[in-house]
Amino acid sequence: MGKKACKWYQACPIKFFVDNNKLDRKWVEDYCLIGNKKCIRYQMEENGEFHPDNMLPNGEIKIDLI
Repeated sequence: MGKKACKWYQACPIKFFVDNNKLDRKWVEDYCLIGNKKCIRYQMEENGEFHPDNMLPNGEIKIDLI
């Protein structure tokens, strides 16, 4: 891998959901912990765009998270 965690990782709701067993750990492994800039949440945050807490890194809205 060789990459570092996303700069938003500690504040990201995805981390919270994984830590609280509401989402599978694959989300942080595939996006957050390798600095995956394909994360839609990351892209929107960088552009100052609103995105809901229950939006997954692939852009899917997961209704049952909130």
